[in-house]
Amino acid sequence: MSILSYLHVVVTARMAELRRDGERGDSPVPTAVIIAGLVAVAMAVTALALTKANSWMTGIPNYTKP
Repeated sequence: MSILSYLHVVVTARMAELRRDGERGDSPVPTAVIIAGLVAVAMAVTALALTKANSWMTGIPNYTKP
């Protein structure tokens, strides 16, 4: 048997095995969407905290910006 025939049989067998196995993990797209959503929420929380901190600092008497 030549090496090309052997490789063809090996690749064909492996592809058939992969087609039979329906569960091959999660798609990266939903994971990317979840991460983007978490980043957006983190940015909103950070912006809210910064706004609250700045308004609290400006409420201090004799406050000057650093």
